[in-house]
Amino acid sequence: MRKIILIFLSISNFSFAQKKVERQQLIWYGYYNALKFNENWALLSEIQERQFYNPTAQHQLVFRSNLERKLAGNWNVSGGMTLFLQNPNNPNSESNLTVPELRPDIGFNSKQKLGFLTISHRYKAEARFFHDVENDKLVGGFRFSHLRLRYQLGFDFPLWKKEEKQKIILKVKDEIMFNVGKKIVKNTFDQNRIYLALNYKLNDSYAVEMGYMNWFQQQKSGTDFYNRDILRFSLFHTIDLKKEKQ
Repeated sequence: MRKIILIFLSISNFSFAQKKVERQQLIWYGYYNALKFNENWALLSEIQERQFYNPTAQHQLVFRSNLERKLAGNWNVSGGMTLFLQNPNNPNSESNLTVPELRPDIGFNSKQKLGFLTISHRYKAEARFFHDVENDKLVGGFRFSHLRLRYQLGFDFPLWKKEEKQKIILKVKDEIMFNVGKKIVKNTFDQNRIYLALNYKLNDSYAVEMGYMNWFQQQKSGTDFYNRDILRFSLFHTIDLKKEKQ
C-alpha cells in the first residue's frame, strides 16, 4: 500500500509539474447599445477595449453586432458578426502585430423570473476565421480555424430600487467554452469565465456596470494556461424606436 501511495504521489507531482499557469491583470472598457425596432426585433452592438495593466499594453479590441429576434416564451435568437483585433498575449512582447479575426455567430438566450431572482441561459456557436500571418506580418486573407461552443448561466439579484426606472442589480455569471474542429488537438476545453458585477440602472435608456471577471483559459499546448484577473467597466445604452415615434 505504501508503494502504491508513493507511485500515485509521484505521478501527481509529475502532472502538476508539466502544467504552467500564467497570471495576468487586465481592464476591459465596454459600450453596449440596444437599438429596439419593435417588440420583436432589436440590433445589439458593442465595442470593447481590453488592456493589460502592470505592465500596460494593448491586448484586444472587439466590435460586435447581432440582430436579435424574439421567439415564443422567454426565448430569443440572434445572429451576427464580430471583428476581433488581437495583440500579443504577452504584455512584454516586442511585437506590436495586430491580428484580425472574423467571427460569425448564432445564439439562443432566455430569461426566467423566479420570485425576485432572474435566471438567464445563453447558448452560442461561433466560427473563427483568423488572418494569415507569416514572419510577424499579415499576409493573404482570412482562413477558417475552428468552431467554438459557448454556454453562459447568469443570475440577477435586485438589491435596491428607488423608482421603477432606477435600481441596482447584483449579477453573477459563469460561461464555459469548448473548441471543435480538426485543428483542435489538446485544447478542446477553451476557457471558463466567472463574473461578478453591480449594475446600476439609471433609467430606461442608460445603465452603468462595474465588475470583476476571472478568465481561465487553456492554450494550444494543453498544459499551459492563462489565469486572468479582469476589472470591467461598462455602459449600456438602449434606444427604443417605438417610444421615439410616440
